[in-house]
Amino acid sequence: MRAAAAKKSRPSRPQLFIGTAGWTVPREHQRSFAREGKTPSSASGLERYASALRCAEINTTFYRRHKPGTFERWRDSVPEDFEFAVKMPGAITHETNLSSPRAALDEFLGDVRHLGKKLGPILVQLPPSAVFDARRCGTFFRILRDLHAGPIACEPRHESWYEERVSELFARHDIARVVADPARPHGASEPAGSKALVYLRLHGSPRRYWSPYDHRRLEEWAESIARAPKRSVVWCVFDNTASGAAAGDALKLLKIMKRRSRGKGRALREGKKLP
Repeated sequence: MRAAAAKKSRPSRPQLFIGTAGWTVPREHQRSFAREGKTPSSASGLERYASALRCAEINTTFYRRHKPGTFERWRDSVPEDFEFAVKMPGAITHETNLSSPRAALDEFLGDVRHLGKKLGPILVQLPPSAVFDARRCGTFFRILRDLHAGPIACEPRHESWYEERVSELFARHDIARVVADPARPHGASEPAGSKALVYLRLHGSPRRYWSPYDHRRLEEWAESIARAPKRSVVWCVFDNTASGAAAGDALKLLKIMKRRSRGKGRALREGKKLP
């Protein structure tokens, strides 16, 4: 399937997707998910998760291929407005360092298209050792865009990727540079590239993958999301899953965003000027 066929129109889709890496719901949060979505006890873990949140990041594709039926089962287990982000295989991003990617990309994209309309962004996560090489990386993203027209986010972790020339490369190919927390290197705290997609990956801070976010930090992330470009789609994925904090943090941020939305609606009805 070529790029033109991969495009999809989503006028009725929400512009904000909040979820977690994977869809594990720790025991301490299971009641919250059941209450939010009124999910029957016989539902699968993914169905329970999708009753309260409308996106998830599939990270297992980094390590291995999945059968078409697996993607189709996931696709059919979630509501119409649910989407999956899918991490690109490490064989492409880590083992070959983005070199000679066409055959591997064809295979990967052919697999994930079994998600159908539930396919959201492709996540290209790079190792900290991956230094930016203009020729190799330019070729990689050109081929990727030739094969796939959907949203793409890239999470580089070497400081060489946070220069203006790289931001221009991302913008040219309509690829969003991930906003990561903790920001390593420092430039990872700012988005770059695509104006259509903003992709946040919140790994937990100060202890990566473990620390939950307190209310103040969640309010700060809500404010960052509110400042996203108009008409952009914002993904906020909590990756602090080692402690089980991700699911609770996602629900808390969702409630904050709903509260802000209600407050904005009231202000509009009352004719107040908004910032």
